[in-house]
Amino acid sequence: MKKARIAVVGYGTIGQRLADGAALQGDMELVGVVDVAPTLATRALAERGMPYRLFVAQEEQRKAFDEARIPVAGTMPDLLGDVDIVLDATSAGIGLKNKDIYAAHRLKAIFQGGEKNDVADVFFHGYANYEKGLGRDYLKLTSCNTTGLIRAVDCLDRVAGVERVMVTIVRRVADPGDVHRGLVDVAQVDKVPSHQAVDLMTIMPHVEATGLLVHVPTTHGHIINVIATLTDHMTRDDILAAFSAHPRIRVVRIADGFSSNTSLFKYARDLGRPRGDMYEIAVFEETLALSRREVMFAINIPQEAVVVPETIDGVRAALRTQEDRLEAVGATNRYLGLRAQAEARR
Repeated sequence: MKKARIAVVGYGTIGQRLADGAALQGDMELVGVVDVAPTLATRALAERGMPYRLFVAQEEQRKAFDEARIPVAGTMPDLLGDVDIVLDATSAGIGLKNKDIYAAHRLKAIFQGGEKNDVADVFFHGYANYEKGLGRDYLKLTSCNTTGLIRAVDCLDRVAGVERVMVTIVRRVADPGDVHRGLVDVAQVDKVPSHQAVDLMTIMPHVEATGLLVHVPTTHGHIINVIATLTDHMTRDDILAAFSAHPRIRVVRIADGFSSNTSLFKYARDLGRPRGDMYEIAVFEETLALSRREVMFAINIPQEAVVVPETIDGVRAALRTQEDRLEAVGATNRYLGLRAQAEARR
């Protein structure tokens, strides 16, 4: 079977991880990545011996890379002429401008959550609405928080049905290394509903959702408290079993040391994950409580890597390499090394 040929445009926080994720897929080939200026990421790429071919967006950008001794394989048009689909991980607004370039090359593209929804044909999530992405030219991923939130809600919805969701999101204010937002000592509250709740209803229109967003001065991960009203009754053990059976959800225990956002980041490093990345969200077991048909629990969202699996799902949907949802997400999980907890512990 011919491998899907992939370009990653924008080699920043998300782009690096998309490149790594695509390179792990046995049925895909990462042909190259694109960036516009020497950065810490591209300098590290050069020091690692250029495992991925690097292209500049425009020819005039090559000089800066030459001066930084970062090898460049060509320009973006050279790369786009040799791929099937683009994973656009550029800054918000740039993807919309790039869309015309992709269209001129007759290429499909997948955009990240920072772009507006109208950049794409479908607002996409691998588990929740895979079928809607089949054969479409332009998909847009949900944000990191929305991606993880939908994973958890969709998991419950498929085993018991979910009528409504109320969430409180405690979110990091910046990515690690960001200084442009300033030094912060504040917990800032946004008005309701948060965009994550609105986005959830766009992907899962049968669920009523609202949410509160609180920005806090941390750089690793978000914590989301979820209150979901179930259609059918479930026991606490039923819910834990459903989460534990999901390859992209980990059930962790505060008693075991998983008491914070940073404990998950440290554990990922201890596991030997590159950059301390974790593709899975984590459900804190001791936060799970039931009141009749309402279930409350808290999840950790690893903001830098969580969208990678769903982006890879999008490649399979857009190119129709897998028509079946479970076969598609299963292939992504397999190549990324994601397994249900019971299976992983054998």
